[in-house]
Amino acid sequence: MTPTSRNRAMIAIIDALCRDYLQGKEEVLRLSAIALLTGGHILIEDLPGLGKTTIALALAGITGLSFGRVQCTSDLLPSDITGLSVFNRDEGRFTFLAGPIFNNIVLLDEINRAMPRTQSAMLEAMEERRVTIEGVTHPLPDPFMVFATQNPSDQSGTFPLPESQLDRFLFCTGIGYPPEQLEKGIISGGGIRERIGAMTPVATAADLLAARRAVTEEVYLSDKVVGYIYTLVAATRNHPRILTGLSTRAAINLAQAARGAAFMEGRDFVAPEDVKGIAAAVCAHRLLLRPEYEAVDRRELLRSIIAEITLPLA
Repeated sequence: MTPTSRNRAMIAIIDALCRDYLQGKEEVLRLSAIALLTGGHILIEDLPGLGKTTIALALAGITGLSFGRVQCTSDLLPSDITGLSVFNRDEGRFTFLAGPIFNNIVLLDEINRAMPRTQSAMLEAMEERRVTIEGVTHPLPDPFMVFATQNPSDQSGTFPLPESQLDRFLFCTGIGYPPEQLEKGIISGGGIRERIGAMTPVATAADLLAARRAVTEEVYLSDKVVGYIYTLVAATRNHPRILTGLSTRAAINLAQAARGAAFMEGRDFVAPEDVKGIAAAVCAHRLLLRPEYEAVDRRELLRSIIAEITLPLA
């Protein structure tokens, strides 16, 4: 088996095992695996109690990566996430106490309940994979992934995420209620947190980093697909309902996610359908609409834009 084949097999195992524990959540699990593969972060917006936290725990358990959790509240301070320096009297010097951000997978639960100042503490970590505390820069572990959840913005005690932070998330998606029969089975079987805690890891950090290199180096992105991505991005910048269209970072992220999607399908090239199928999760949350169109569903608007663009021939 070639290195690339082993990498694909490893990702398939992660995906399959997660589905065994979390049936009915296949799409969000697929996006989570792609985010882990491509070095991206994921934001899940949905009602409480639908399994957002459980997905993050399962992903950490099956990969064997270190896991940190931050329960966001209105009184949460940036240092509660990043850590702080404490004076050690015995040694006569300051000692840095690392916060939960120094883990491979970091769950920011209900991120939009934290104050904007605390939310912004994550920007450097998400973009640069490092944090600067009291003038000292500390690198974060690799791989590093932020798995954030947020409640719908119309719930009490929430603060909207700034556009600059939304732009750092590779994906934004939801979960939704499970189908009737599946939900009845979940009710009958009870919670699965104990089973997740007993998971046997099937990969190492080195395996994941090797798979990430394969996505970047071995999955081909043709000029036609690049042109298709640019056409999509340009269309959002000239749409009458959109105040600010997709940025160059969004285009790069879309190409990156499409590579990951192709890799998950066992291909070494990106098809236009890969871009089309993943565009809403990558791009919709980055659109800034004109005030009179704020009530418009961003995903549906983006899908309508995509529908007007002709797919290039492979």
